[in-house]
Parts: sequence; structure tokens; C-alpha cells
Amino acid sequence: MKKFKINFVFIFFAYLMFTSCESDLDITPENPQVFLSDEFFESQDAYKKGLAGVYGNLALTGTDGPTSSNIGGIDAGTSQYGRCLWYLQNLTTDEAIWSYENDGGVRDLQRNIWTSDNVIVRGMFSRAMFHVALCNEYLRQTTPSKLSSRGVNDPTLLSEIEDYRNEVKAMRALAYYHLMDLFGKAAFNTEDQPVAVAGVEYNRQQLFEYIEDELTAVVSELKAPRTNESGRLDQAFARMILAKIYLNAEVYIGQNRYQDCMTQCEAIIAGGYVLELNYLDNFKADNDTSTEMIFAIQSDGSVTQNYGPTTVMTNGSVGSLEQNGISLGVGAGGWGGAIRLRKQFVEKFNGADYDFDARKTLTGGGNRSLEILDINNRNQGYILAKYSNISSTGIPGPSSLFVDTDFPLFRLADAYLMYAEAQMRKDGATNGSSQANATSQSLGYINALRERANDGNFANVASNQVTLDFLLDERSRELHWEAHRRQDLIRFGKYSGGTYIWAWKGNAAGGVAISSNRNLFPIPQLALVANPNLTQNTGY
Repeated sequence: MKKFKINFVFIFFAYLMFTSCESDLDITPENPQVFLSDEFFESQDAYKKGLAGVYGNLALTGTDGPTSSNIGGIDAGTSQYGRCLWYLQNLTTDEAIWSYENDGGVRDLQRNIWTSDNVIVRGMFSRAMFHVALCNEYLRQTTPSKLSSRGVNDPTLLSEIEDYRNEVKAMRALAYYHLMDLFGKAAFNTEDQPVAVAGVEYNRQQLFEYIEDELTAVVSELKAPRTNESGRLDQAFARMILAKIYLNAEVYIGQNRYQDCMTQCEAIIAGGYVLELNYLDNFKADNDTSTEMIFAIQSDGSVTQNYGPTTVMTNGSVGSLEQNGISLGVGAGGWGGAIRLRKQFVEKFNGADYDFDARKTLTGGGNRSLEILDINNRNQGYILAKYSNISSTGIPGPSSLFVDTDFPLFRLADAYLMYAEAQMRKDGATNGSSQANATSQSLGYINALRERANDGNFANVASNQVTLDFLLDERSRELHWEAHRRQDLIRFGKYSGGTYIWAWKGNAAGGVAISSNRNLFPIPQLALVANPNLTQNTGY
């Protein structure tokens, strides 16, 4: 089903050497004595295999299947890039809760009481830094001088390798973007530094400037939107990261960059991506064919099996009472009610406007209560059926455990909502204000999503209804469980503090305020020990 075979990653991982500067990540490579060398690059397809290795780090965890990991000290499945990202961006918010709190790191995350020893926090930091290391090494091994020394002179291959290098630069920017957003700092290295040198600490301002400069330089060199091989990135990928950092620039660097965000969103929207007619087709087993999917983390139930976010969310969504796994393309009992919905998310679909909304895939009532008073009671809290291992044509994936459904990292609907928010903020809207100033263009984007979700325009909103608070709720209705929520709540001033309370926020069943230092995650303690250039975030 997937055209770009990321299973080549096994070869790439096995040949990559990590030295002391990466030891702070607890990385355990397959063969630490073998460097990516001329031996690896003897065949001309090795360059594409190496590229697949870079992409593969987003989906795979190790060189020996779904139970292996090259990140130490954390459960192999949990160490997957997308799963760590989902845990930090969604499980720490009002959108979901995990039943099995004995799973390493989960309890402290979803109760907002994590420390610098949290294994999932360490997993995310390590996986992102590992991604940087992969990108840097690929770029070191594909310089013009390296290629010349190996006798690589075929014009077609040289052109392809240049494309690969540009994609790898964009992939490295993705990792630094996540590090900037989640941790506010990172150990910074590029291909220009020796492998064994510990990275210097870059703060948010420095990371912001680097990401902006790198993507601005490379975006025009990437493939035009929707022209690259399935599973690989294009110009819209780079523009989505730029739009994200501009939309959040006031949080990151204290600057208003809303017009820049709008400009990037306009380019994305004009790039040829179009909304899928059926909202839920974006979350099914063949969603790699979605016309609005800008970039997704691959999942394949037979070839590249992993315990990534879509496998977790599909199996975890199966209700303990409902036993509805067959309808989602997994085992009837799934994971026994592993994930449920917090009350505040469910209530975002209250009212007649959402009676027929395709985004409202909620099940509750009867013996299933809305309130979650006991996290261990899997019969409390509504369940969700957004993700499925069944294709848009009704065909289940080949595995009833590992799903074929890709994880939507960036899709067009987000560009629509980012444009609307950036426009409103540029024109004076502020957090907590009732001012409604959405332009006709922004209103059109918002209503395009509501029309798609409701099969018509009866749920459309007028300009006087669209405040920033409305838009925050609309982002949750449209983008829930897609690794955006924590970032959104911080931007709206509703994550820390007590302005917005959700169930189990701050380790209380009814929710309490949390301190502002939790707008950032701590630098893992082991990383601090291994790299003296790194410093801890305030409050940890």
C-alpha cells in the first residue's frame, strides 16, 4: 500500500555509529563499531535506503521489529516518535486519559505532575535528538566531495541525492521544531560539527531562527506539493512547520508573526491539496491516499509493524463495555478500554449543531458515565472511534493488532484553521476577548470544515460567532488526537494556571490549576548528566 518503503531503515540503523555525544540519549545501536561507510554506499540504491532510514525513525523503534528499540530505558513501543509526541501533546490535556497508570510515565503525564525522570519525556527528547543525529550523518555522507570520492557521477543519481538532502534538512527542522515546542531548548548540532562533539545548548530564540532560516532556504528546492513519492515530504511540509512557528511566535520568542503565518497558509492552500469529502477517511487504513494529507507518519500492519500512535489509538479506543474492536478493524476487545475521553472534550460537541457532525465519534451514556472519578474504572468516561484499521472501501487491514492507518502529522484542515486564527490575531483579537473579527476568507475556511463534517451548510457559523475561544474549541473538534492540543492550549493561555480546568488536571479528579513552568517539559536528567552544555528548565 505504501509506495515509499521505510523498512529500509533496518539497514541504515545497523550501519550508523553513535559516539559519546549521543550517549545522553541512551541509544543502543545494533552495531556501534560500524560507521556509515563506502561499504554501505557500494550500491546506488543505498542513498535512497539511507533516506528511508531517516523517515523510518518517525515510525520504527529499532532494528528487530516492534519490540526492539534503539532508545534505552523505555518500553520499546512507547519509544516510537509519534507515540511519545501524542502522549506529550494530547495525554497531558483535556482530550484523553489512559486507563493503565502502571505503564511507565503515564500517570505523571496525564495528572500533570511529571519530573525530569519521566521515561516518556526522556523518550521524546531522545527520539528527537536521535532524529537529528540521523539527519546529520546522512548529510555528512552525501556531500559533493564524498560522492566524488565514491565515483558517483551519474547526473540523474546526483540530482536525486540533492533532492534527498533537501528532504533530510526539512526532516531535521521538524525534530528541532518539536524540541523547541516541547522543551524550549536542545543540544544543537549540524553536519558541520564532528560526530563526537556534544552539542551546545540552543534556546528557543536560537532554535526559532535556525528553523526559519533552514526551511526558508530549502522550501523552494523541495518537490512541489503533491508531486513527491507517497510517504515523502514536499514544499507544503516545510510551510506547515513555518506556519506553526509563526502562529506560536509570541509564545516562542515574544514576537507577532501572524502575517507570516497567513502567507505560509495561503501557499499551502494554493498548493493543490483539497479536503477529503469524508472527514473520517483521513483516519482509515488507506489514509495515505487522502487528498488533504500533507504529511503522515507511516504505519503498515504487515511490513513496518510498530506500536505507534494509530495502533495505540485504534486498539485503545475499543470500549471495555462495548467490545467494539471489530468495527474498528482490530480485535473485538482491543486493549480493554485503554483510552477514554475527559468530560470537557465531550462537552465541546454539546448542542444541536453537532447532532450530525462526522467528527463526533463519541460513545457514552447508559452504564458508561461521562465523569471519570476513578481512572482505573474503564467503564467511566466516553470512548472515541475516530481512528480505524478499515479502509474507506470497507476492507480491514492485514493485521488485527498493527494498523495500516498513518498518523496525520500535518493536513490541510489545520492550515485552514491556522489562517483564520492568525488573521483574527493580526486584526486585534486577543485571548479571552469576545471580539469577533473573522474576515470572509477566514469564515469560508471555518465553514468549509463544518460543511464537510455535516454534509451541508446547516451548521455554518456567522462572523459574529467566531471568537478566538470558539476557534480553540473548533480546533479541538477538528484536530483532536492529532498532537496539537497542548500547543493550542498554551497559545490561548489555558494550559497552565486556572483559567481552564479539566478532569484530573493537576492530579485532582475535578481539576486544579497547574504552575506555568509546566508549559515546558524538563530536560531529562540523564541528558543533563551526559551533556554539560545543557541546563534545566525553570521549576524542575
